[in-house]
Amino acid sequence: MHRIVRIRSPSIRLDQFLKWAGIAATGGQAKIMIRSGAVRVNGKIVTERSRSLSPGDVVEVAELGRFTVAPEG
Repeated sequence: MHRIVRIRSPSIRLDQFLKWAGIAATGGQAKIMIRSGAVRVNGKIVTERSRSLSPGDVVEVAELGRFTVAPEG
């Protein structure tokens, strides 16, 4: 699955993005997903939940799909 997720600000933290997009139900679940190595940003595994995302970044979550960050509007 590939989905576009629109954000309201110029950037968003990775853990917040996972919650905003409905990929993770809670911040704790987002943290576990990130720390386990199940999340890639622009093709690279990211284990830092504070990683900043901007429009154009592509987040891949193991077994859940790809999500492109886009500006609102």
